[in-house]
Amino acid sequence: MTDTTITREAIQERVFAALVEFGADEDAIGPRATWEELDVDSLDLVEFAQIIEDEYGVELREADIEQMTTVDDAVTMVTA
Repeated sequence: MTDTTITREAIQERVFAALVEFGADEDAIGPRATWEELDVDSLDLVEFAQIIEDEYGVELREADIEQMTTVDDAVTMVTA
């Protein structure tokens, strides 16, 4: 039987990859980086929420998205 546990590290890697896809500077991406620092806008966050729902089955509502201010906040929302 294959272990399908998704680790926090794996989610963080996927979040980082999504941010690069949105045009964020890879060197600037880190757990404490804010959306503003990464030049991630509200449309990017909506797309990010769709990626998370598609890949992990976690629905991020508008209120959840508004509470996220850093990359780590996003990872925590997915792993909570």
